[in-house]
Amino acid sequence: MQKKRYLDYALVLKGLFSERIQKISINAGFTCPNRNGEKGIGGCTYCNNLSFLPEYCTPQKSITQQLEEGIRFFHHKYQSQKYLAYFQSFTNTYGDFAHLKRLYEEALSVPNVVGIVIGTRPDCISDTLLDYLAEVAKQRYVMIEYGIESTNNQTLKFINRGHSFEEAVTAINETAKRGILCSAHLILGLPKETIEQQIFHAKELSKLPITSLKLHQLQIVKGTRMAEQFQEHPEWFHLFPVEEYIDLVINFLEYLNPDIAIERFVSQSPKELLLAPDWGIKNFEFVAKIDKRMQQRNTFQGKLYDSTSKR
Repeated sequence: MQKKRYLDYALVLKGLFSERIQKISINAGFTCPNRNGEKGIGGCTYCNNLSFLPEYCTPQKSITQQLEEGIRFFHHKYQSQKYLAYFQSFTNTYGDFAHLKRLYEEALSVPNVVGIVIGTRPDCISDTLLDYLAEVAKQRYVMIEYGIESTNNQTLKFINRGHSFEEAVTAINETAKRGILCSAHLILGLPKETIEQQIFHAKELSKLPITSLKLHQLQIVKGTRMAEQFQEHPEWFHLFPVEEYIDLVINFLEYLNPDIAIERFVSQSPKELLLAPDWGIKNFEFVAKIDKRMQQRNTFQGKLYDSTSKR
């Protein structure tokens, strides 16, 4: 098998564990501060959580039940594997510490669950929680996945994130200095951002102690404020054709710190919710296109990375 031209997160996990590792999504019934009125209402303009939740993942079920159903779902595909409990929906550190601790420990008590991944916002993390997770991380796999989405504060305000990029920098540094793994989530193609601004995200993220990165092409999903904006102001948007997005991702990777593992290049919303763009290809097909194009261009992650630039 030909060597990847970027650092593949799946291969990083394989190096840490002797068995295959599968993430299982959990909906623990959280909300977000930009939904409940603390910082705003309506949530992020692009967000409809129904677009990425599996069927077994509903807040009416206990953490244990969701994990057991997820394990049964994946078990028939691979007989020998372990699992990471992925607290995915909304902001999974937004709550009372004692409540959060109970949820995480319930997940870690399920057989064959070897760690937790916690999706959250950079403005919803506390020293108390980080200190607790640092202790857990001494025995189990712990990663905090921060939704950054953009390094441009104007964009963050426009999409109603309710936090700044500077808050993300602080949260990631505080997390990493405790020995907790950090993942970042970024959307390419947000309204009004130029190609140059999107490449600049790679340069900014490369300055941070991030373990892995998830990229996500902008998708216009039904039931969101962004879907309304797309109808009202189509000139704000540039929805990439698949081949153009492939080149954007590769250009982005060239500036990205080669020590940051790539967990995902694209996301797929359910067809019944997706308005645009509808590429009609699977994730593995997209990855194959990335691999082929990088080989054709004879390029690799970090080719243009400036290692002297750190925060």
